[in-house]
Amino acid sequence: LDCLAEVGCDLTVFPASASSAEILAANPDGIFLSNGPGDPEGVPYVIETVRELLGKKPLFGICLGHQMLGLALGGKTFKLKFGHRGANHPVMDQRTGRIDITSQNHGFCVDMDSLDPAVVELTHVNLYDHTNEGMRHRTLPAFSVQYHPEASPGPHDARHLFDDFIALMERHRA
Repeated sequence: LDCLAEVGCDLTVFPASASSAEILAANPDGIFLSNGPGDPEGVPYVIETVRELLGKKPLFGICLGHQMLGLALGGKTFKLKFGHRGANHPVMDQRTGRIDITSQNHGFCVDMDSLDPAVVELTHVNLYDHTNEGMRHRTLPAFSVQYHPEASPGPHDARHLFDDFIALMERHRA
């Protein structure tokens, strides 16, 4: 939330139980899908809400929000053998070759093989185990990363993602 406020966002926080209608009634410029605990398949109501929000407003997800987006797009998740924990995880942006040093705290991963590559683009890869660390919808304003860009292990390697979200919202402002 601090990172979004720093780039000029006025914020409204909704509980995980909020419906898409409640969220859209606030007429946000964009929707940030935040991090959270546990198995992403344990909250099917959130997955359905994210599915209903797709294409209505720009979406940016991190950590659990990334997994929610992947599941809402029809993908699957799997439990990592060891999980990704702590700082100093190198992640490469597939589009630019840029490597960010990231902070991570998750035990599940979105399986890119379960998503249609004509619809979803893999954008970021973990350089330790080559798992999915980021993706974007090819036509809808939605993207996500598995790691914590707000945690600043680099110390500011991934802060540009918040600027990317602002630019996405500006392009899709009604």
